[in-house]
Amino acid sequence: MHHPQAASRNSVAQAAPDLLARLRARAPRIHCITNAVAQNFTANVLLAAGCVPSMTISPAEIGAFVEGANALLVNLGTFDGERREAAHIAIDVIRHRGKPWVLDPVLIDRSEARAGFAKALLARKPAAVRLNAAEFKALGGTPDRDGALLFAKEAGTVVALSGATDIVAGSGQVAALANGHPHMARVTALGCAASALTAAFIACGEDDWSASAAALLTLGVAGEVAGEKARGPGSFAVEILDALHNLDAAAIAQRAKVS
Repeated sequence: MHHPQAASRNSVAQAAPDLLARLRARAPRIHCITNAVAQNFTANVLLAAGCVPSMTISPAEIGAFVEGANALLVNLGTFDGERREAAHIAIDVIRHRGKPWVLDPVLIDRSEARAGFAKALLARKPAAVRLNAAEFKALGGTPDRDGALLFAKEAGTVVALSGATDIVAGSGQVAALANGHPHMARVTALGCAASALTAAFIACGEDDWSASAAALLTLGVAGEVAGEKARGPGSFAVEILDALHNLDAAAIAQRAKVS
């Protein structure tokens, strides 16, 4: 019987700083179809990491923007007709160019229409799906290590499952990441920004699983650093941008909590 391979602490902790350095050197352009609440913060997280964000959702021009992007995020947080049309156009372009895209099926547990659209997009093979436990259940997944591995295999994608401990599964491998800070759940759009950062790391990585794990580990460590200085969620939102911008390999290696 085949057993999934649990990632070692060293493999993920070493991959994250290498990928972050590569991202900073390449400055990948990440196009984000994301919800109205998340656009500004998501752009700032990408900028802090060293990326170039773009955010247009106009069906008339999104193809031109995605044509020059290194990766695409499709976030369903604002479920309007313009974004749905733009998502299909953008996915067509990014797939034609052989570049990766990430699906963030926000709040599909609260809307059958949204869940149906997410399942249709999942069939178009995102490199990764970044979501929480309730959203994963709505897609038909079981939010634990074995359930994430099974879903990743069947869907042909990486599952990046966020929670108190993040689970990243794909390619027969799984990692549990325990970094982060409670304030991360109290800042609007941090999950959306995590999805955008996942797309950025995948754009610079050699395999989607290790890149997804590295992205969530990097953001989790930045959250811990920010939490040591923040006085509450408001200052935390500022501190995590600074922490991400200034993060170095030593901090990731020292703080990584991977099993």
